[in-house]
Amino acid sequence: MSRALPDDLTGRLVQLIAGLAAFGLSMALMIEADLGLGPWDVFHQGLARRLPITVGIAVIATAAVVLLLWIPLRQRPGIGTWCNMALIGLFVDGFLVILPTPDGLAIRSTLLIAGIVLNGAATGFYIGAGLGPGPRDGLMTGLARNGRSIRVVRTGIELIVLAIGWLLGGTLGIGTMLFAFGIGPLAHIFLPIFDRRRSRRYLRAT
Repeated sequence: MSRALPDDLTGRLVQLIAGLAAFGLSMALMIEADLGLGPWDVFHQGLARRLPITVGIAVIATAAVVLLLWIPLRQRPGIGTWCNMALIGLFVDGFLVILPTPDGLAIRSTLLIAGIVLNGAATGFYIGAGLGPGPRDGLMTGLARNGRSIRVVRTGIELIVLAIGWLLGGTLGIGTMLFAFGIGPLAHIFLPIFDRRRSRRYLRAT
């Protein structure tokens, strides 16, 4: 017997915004840990160190430029795409104001691990809302069209932005390696848990 579904769009929007806020917090935790960032965040931080802008503004500006690259790829943004572009950077800057700068390697290491795990959970949470990929995710899937390997495309993109970010002064370190090896498995774990489209299929079948 089919069960009635709740207000799905409202729930998905709440999930999207909460996921983006958690994603912003995860980035702020890793920045405060100062032990190395993920490839895109090395680029964002390097850009912010070279220009009179915050890391959050660098995140927003980069997302806007990446979205322009969607045009020749014929990718279509969704509401989640626009929210991703506009909100994550604001959340990053907001949390950086609130979070204290930690002293001691133990505390910084804890912040780093917490940030990486939260990043994986947040990725699954906002993508699971099913309202459109983030600008960087859409670039990856767009380039991977026509039979290209998503893994190869993602690795290539991240190596390029990592190298540019490092040259700009972004922070590389043990956190960069942990993020590179950990974020894929973490997202793989969390995405099925938070995927509302999968939940709807289950409810319709029961």
